[in-house]
Amino acid sequence: MPNEDIDVSNLEALEKYRSFTRYFKLAEKERLLVWVCWVLAFFTYVIFSPLSEEPKTDISLLRDKLPRAKEIKERKKMLRENRQNAEMERAARLRTVLIPLGEVRAEWEKTSGPFHKQRVAEHCGIFRDLFKGATFTPWVTLRVEYSQEDEDLVPVYDGNMVTPSEASSPPAVSYEADEGSLWTLWLTNPDGHLRDANSEYLHWLVTNIPGNDIKSGKEICHYVPPFPAMGTGCHRFVFLLFKQDCPIDFSEDVGPVVTEIRE
Repeated sequence: MPNEDIDVSNLEALEKYRSFTRYFKLAEKERLLVWVCWVLAFFTYVIFSPLSEEPKTDISLLRDKLPRAKEIKERKKMLRENRQNAEMERAARLRTVLIPLGEVRAEWEKTSGPFHKQRVAEHCGIFRDLFKGATFTPWVTLRVEYSQEDEDLVPVYDGNMVTPSEASSPPAVSYEADEGSLWTLWLTNPDGHLRDANSEYLHWLVTNIPGNDIKSGKEICHYVPPFPAMGTGCHRFVFLLFKQDCPIDFSEDVGPVVTEIRE
């Protein structure tokens, strides 16, 4: 600021501005300098920062993308039909129209939802810590819900808080899958390994799942409830769903079975 270097202990000896114009010109000069520095810093970050980042490999599922022209045509057709609907127009004018939130949610899950989840995962460092240079768009909607004794459900959203007591039992997992497809469900905790920061802790692994029938899959690692150590703060628990091209033999990855011996 213009007056930040002025000694205020002896104000009588200071030179007076005597007019507001002189102070205003000096303040404008300082403001212009700050603005130029801010613009240079902004463009340096926006333009040069992406060049220093390594390109990430996209491992998303293949998806048939609707041509942009066809998408716009269908959207215009829907708007035209809505305008011609007299009952909808009257309900909107009288503010009595009912919005089908279930249909809106389903449409969002198919269109904007995958990109929103990808940005949240990027923000939380999921791709950085688990995939080491790879990224993907979650086209398949994975629904995870923990049931409680009072018959309430605790859903897992994109980064919401779930306590260890609420997640003490395996959750109900559902998703849409084609008949004959195989899937792998994985629950991991990238913040749970207390001795190696670059390692993770596996909490659940079910492989060779036919379609969306989780119970018919091969449970390689039984569900282990969260057990965050005191003082470690909030942990990231990540549910991942992978699509398999063919059945996979995980027998070599299964650890030894510990049995209790009694005398």
